[in-house]
Amino acid sequence: MAVPSPPSRPRIPGSGLAKGLAVTLRTMTRKHVTEQYPDALPELPPRTRGVIGLFEENCTVCMLCARECPDWCIYIDSHKETVPPATPGGRERSRNVLDRFAIDFSLCMYCGICIEVCPFDALFWSPEFEYAETDIRDLTHERDKLREWMWTVPAPPALDPGAEEPKEIAAARKTAEKLAAAQAEPADPQEGAS
Repeated sequence: MAVPSPPSRPRIPGSGLAKGLAVTLRTMTRKHVTEQYPDALPELPPRTRGVIGLFEENCTVCMLCARECPDWCIYIDSHKETVPPATPGGRERSRNVLDRFAIDFSLCMYCGICIEVCPFDALFWSPEFEYAETDIRDLTHERDKLREWMWTVPAPPALDPGAEEPKEIAAARKTAEKLAAAQAEPADPQEGAS
């Protein structure tokens, strides 16, 4: 059985024009706020995605950021070095050394996947947005330029005071309490009795 449709209101000729003029009149009466951009910098939200900064000391050249990048705009070169053994009789280790880390911002779509997949917190969002160039080839920023952007990254927000304590800190605190309790107990049970 077909459900009858509700009766439609009759259209008044020119009602759409009247609604549009009402919106125009409302916006005409509001005070305009014009920011004089080069002279006064805008107030940016704390999680602004401007440019990506590299904290080179944390980079282990795992290549996850370059592999996961949908635009293939991250270029990484490295070589292996052998590290002498830490203790006598130990074996030599090899480690990756970063030679080149570059991001082509003319290709980057600012999705943030590289920052999310980095397991060592080597990449961060910086709120800086003034890096326009006259030549598109200059938008490939090498690791020195990415390191400069790193110093503009804001500090992380404070933890919520009502939040649960992180598991790692809770485990470390419990271990420290056990060690303190073990050291506080007398070594000889007869010493404590006398």
